[in-house]
Amino acid sequence: MAKCFSFTAARNSCYRYSFAHSGLKSSTVDLGEGTVMHCWVPKTHKQNKPNLCLIHGIGANAMWQWADFISPLISKFNVYVPDLLFFGDSYTSRPDRSESFQARCVMGLLDAHGVAKTHVVGMSYGGFVGYSMAAQFREKVGRVVLICAGVCMEEKDMDDGLFKVMNINEAAEILFPQRPEKVRQLLKLTFYKPPKSIPSCFFRDFIGVMYTTYLKERNELIEALLFKGRKLSDLPKITQPTLIIWGEHDQVFPVELAHRLKRHLGDNAELKILKKVGHAVNMEKPKEMYKSMKAFLTDQLPQSKNGNHSNDRKLD
Repeated sequence: MAKCFSFTAARNSCYRYSFAHSGLKSSTVDLGEGTVMHCWVPKTHKQNKPNLCLIHGIGANAMWQWADFISPLISKFNVYVPDLLFFGDSYTSRPDRSESFQARCVMGLLDAHGVAKTHVVGMSYGGFVGYSMAAQFREKVGRVVLICAGVCMEEKDMDDGLFKVMNINEAAEILFPQRPEKVRQLLKLTFYKPPKSIPSCFFRDFIGVMYTTYLKERNELIEALLFKGRKLSDLPKITQPTLIIWGEHDQVFPVELAHRLKRHLGDNAELKILKKVGHAVNMEKPKEMYKSMKAFLTDQLPQSKNGNHSNDRKLD
């Protein structure tokens, strides 16, 4: 019997065409020790443009979360869009599941492509990775944009009732749904106005394509985020200029975490709260999100003669 048409697989193919048509190409780098990273990279790296690394969240692969932003950004930056470990075509046989390891792998990938310095934009879980990149590689990361990324959460926040979920297992069941009703629950959690009247067959198709591989490893990524004893006092303060973008009605990482992060970073950070939007800012308010990103990343970025930029106002 012939296999039924997959809307999700077809959408994947469309995104691949869109990325390639925009001027990016698919590239895979073996970092050694069982770690392979996939990334969309410029077909032609232009020295007169700054570099920009877009890091996706935990919901899907890089294409699904950044597709609407590639065309406008690629005219202004050399854009790099990696798949994090256990998403897309990136994987590792190493046991480390921390965001700091993800950050080192992304930086290793960029190093392999000759990127000496880059701006970093991280969405949700990708913000944890981007923050860690900025903390570990201060001289290689320019400006930082964190979108609905609860990097300043603490272990006690779960017990204090800050989150909608009661424990890590419940969070993993929603974030990596295995049944249509869990996808509906995920949409209600991440959208201010969840899409309605979507047939269960579409959800089953999406689960089959997106959430059946590396399920154990992805659950371990969630566990690593809420490691025992996580405290705000242990979170390093990144020194790069930082823009924090947050949805007013975020139920995954409540807006309290945005204000907490702003206080943690002080005058080095700017906070932008988007109204009438939940956690899925990139899908509910893509134009507002892009406008804020663009203004922050392109404001007063003079280039040196070789196309390189300094850490605060410039970038290579």
